[in-house]
Amino acid sequence: MRISVIGTGYLGAVHAAGLAEIGHEVLGMDIDQDKIAALSSGNAPFYEDDFEDMLVRNARDGRIRFTTSLDEAAAFADVHFLCVGTPQSEEGNSADLRQLKGVIRDFVPRIRKDSLLIGKSTVPVGTSDTIRQLISEHGASGVAIELAWNPEFLREGQAVHDTMAPDRIVAGVGSGTAEKRLRDIYDPLIRKGVPFFVTNIATAELVKMASNSFLATKLSFINAMSEICDLTGADVVHLAEAVGEDRRIGRSYFKAGLGFGGGCLPKDIRALYSYGQQANVGKALDFLPVVDEINLRCRERTVAAARRLCGGSLAGAAVAVLGAAFVPNSDDIRDSPALAVATACAAEGALVRVHDVRALQRASQAIPTLTYDDEVLGVCEGADVVLHLTDWREYQDLDPAEVKSVVARTRIFDARNALPADRWRAAGWTFEGIGRPNGGSLAGIA
Repeated sequence: MRISVIGTGYLGAVHAAGLAEIGHEVLGMDIDQDKIAALSSGNAPFYEDDFEDMLVRNARDGRIRFTTSLDEAAAFADVHFLCVGTPQSEEGNSADLRQLKGVIRDFVPRIRKDSLLIGKSTVPVGTSDTIRQLISEHGASGVAIELAWNPEFLREGQAVHDTMAPDRIVAGVGSGTAEKRLRDIYDPLIRKGVPFFVTNIATAELVKMASNSFLATKLSFINAMSEICDLTGADVVHLAEAVGEDRRIGRSYFKAGLGFGGGCLPKDIRALYSYGQQANVGKALDFLPVVDEINLRCRERTVAAARRLCGGSLAGAAVAVLGAAFVPNSDDIRDSPALAVATACAAEGALVRVHDVRALQRASQAIPTLTYDDEVLGVCEGADVVLHLTDWREYQDLDPAEVKSVVARTRIFDARNALPADRWRAAGWTFEGIGRPNGGSLAGIA
């Protein structure tokens, strides 16, 4: 099939390449000329495992190309995926739908043949009603344009895997014709056994925010338990393993640490709560601000640990930060807990040096006041405390003795509970983590 993808940010670019990978002819469209130039030359404008290889392979085979022209996209296909951003509003917690509405106003009048628009952007339930109204107002006379919704469930750092082997495909449709179109698009994946759920559009709109809100709640719950562990000497890693063995709960996404960030979970729980307030659903979603608060407390607790390990004050302390991206295998720093901790330490007078495997350029552009180094030992040289804040595999493979040779004091706080504690302690380090019995309490954080 010939398919256009409108919006080639993180979601749109990976989705477009994935559609090409399963055999479709794809045209990606974006108004950002630099982004389109990079994608057209086979250079990914962001880092995501295996994405650039997939992009180059499909461009070479003629299955994907890119444009800045809405007219070209409209003429190219009669199936169009809408993948524009829906960030958190600057005025509050609701989703900012201006880009999505703008695309409909600009793109729909250019469509000259019966077409299917498929929304993939994360939106509040009920957004499709507004989109249909805009289609009705701006569509060309005699051209039938149908709307469907097909939410994405990509995890950054694993987006290519999630595109090619998703847990499920959700099709929110209003007709059998739209359902058949979506089945045809995803037929190669369906034949491999990927579940295909057909529902109405309202359900499809809601499912992404509901999924992310549940995952955020699950993470915040185990992080709340980690605070109890800090008070009592219980071990949150063992606790999560034991509780997670209950199949009704599960161990996946049930790990205490520095908490979640990025461009999805924080904005989605806030947008769902905002929708609940606007829709007058009473107290049904009142737990979501608490989920958000628990998550943000993890950052405060990590700064408090760094302060305590430096003798009660960070003023003048040399702090080595391992990690800037909000997750490993990505260079995305949006709402990064790691950078939030680094910035908070610097605000208390610490001399902060930051390392990351992939995100140094983005981090240094976003927060130029911190110091950055592309060598781990360079970051750690003379450090009074080392903070492990993004769980890259490379950090797990560090030699504690080698790091010990360059630091001023052998103190490390593992905010991701991912490093081999025994190896570090055997090398003479004071090693602590979130919610783990380590000889130091994080009690008393307000």
